[in-house]
Amino acid sequence: MPPGDEPLPASGADQHYRALERLYGSAPVNAKFASKLHIPGEGRSQLTFTVSPEDYHAAGAAHGTIYFKMLDDAAFYACNSLVTDRFLLTTSFNLFFSKPVRAGQVTAEGHWVSGRRRVFVAEARLVDEEGEEIGRGTGTFMKSRIPLSSLPGYAAGGPSGL
Repeated sequence: MPPGDEPLPASGADQHYRALERLYGSAPVNAKFASKLHIPGEGRSQLTFTVSPEDYHAAGAAHGTIYFKMLDDAAFYACNSLVTDRFLLTTSFNLFFSKPVRAGQVTAEGHWVSGRRRVFVAEARLVDEEGEEIGRGTGTFMKSRIPLSSLPGYAAGGPSGL
């Protein structure tokens, strides 16, 4: 690489976001879902996942548990992008289902709404492949006593492990 063309080191915020993405990928429950988390910036997250017949309820569309999981994860990671020391916990979540989805890629978009000390609020929405909203939710999250640096998925190369 010619001098001056070296890649710039990632900022502390970017390192935190990548560590949160690794944390998501390392959670055992996520092995059950064809999903991927991306945190593009402070207070935002994007989760893409694929709905397949294994996710259906008896009437042939995605079960509400899929909606909840992806909305909760998107809102959660939008908030935890603001917190570099502690793991957050969901304390409440409200859902609205607007359209059934049967198959294909769905995107959950999360964004932080308020709170920066102990309690955080975020919203998330689900969008299908055609760009139509299929659900939305609002969650409340609270700082736990669990240090992010103690979690193997986060610590492996995260801000404290660099």
